[in-house]
Amino acid sequence: MIDKIANSAAEALAGVKDGATVLIGGFGSSGIPNELIHGLIEQGARDLTLVTNNAGAGDEGVATLLKSGRVRKVICSFPRVAEGHVFETLYRAGKVELELVPQGNLAERCRAAGAGIGGFFTPTGYGTELARNADGSPKETREIDGRQYVFERPLHGDVALVKAEAGDRWGNLVYRKAARNFGPVMAMAARLTVASVYDIAELGTLDPEAVVTPGVFVSKVVRVARSATQA
Repeated sequence: MIDKIANSAAEALAGVKDGATVLIGGFGSSGIPNELIHGLIEQGARDLTLVTNNAGAGDEGVATLLKSGRVRKVICSFPRVAEGHVFETLYRAGKVELELVPQGNLAERCRAAGAGIGGFFTPTGYGTELARNADGSPKETREIDGRQYVFERPLHGDVALVKAEAGDRWGNLVYRKAARNFGPVMAMAARLTVASVYDIAELGTLDPEAVVTPGVFVSKVVRVARSATQA
């Protein structure tokens, strides 16, 4: 019998290793899997590479993981968000690396990883510093129909942490509005995907047309409590 329900975040994240690449869903304050982030901090993995839309705001979410000192590198689109003081302090002190990726490229690199695509050409970033690899070498470029493109590689993760509204024991996930954001493509791109949900649905009760992430892409499901503001 397939049952992907974990009793806790700690149980679901027990196998995360030092040096892992962790994809974290969320956009702004929407869809951040806070309970799973705290579970990862408690789990203790170090030297992590985070892939996320932004580098955290205030002292919550991704910022808590950065503050814990467990992160070596951040791959994101918006490192300088309002109240993003934790990342800025660490970056200026040379304690964390940054790879800046345009938001559309970030999503497509994750999708390419999940779809088994070897890479893609995009006009975004051509002629800028973003058309260089992390080591400073130029990325491959190509002219297609008179327009210049840059080659981007897929972005694979060892672990993905995503937040959904509901899920069943097979791992099928339903999202709530904007909280969906990067969750589906990140779930596809990781070897181990852990999803937090507010509700565990009985098998067969989720509308198939509403299931965005099929259970084949999900490894563990953790039920978390809904706060008063989320009720």
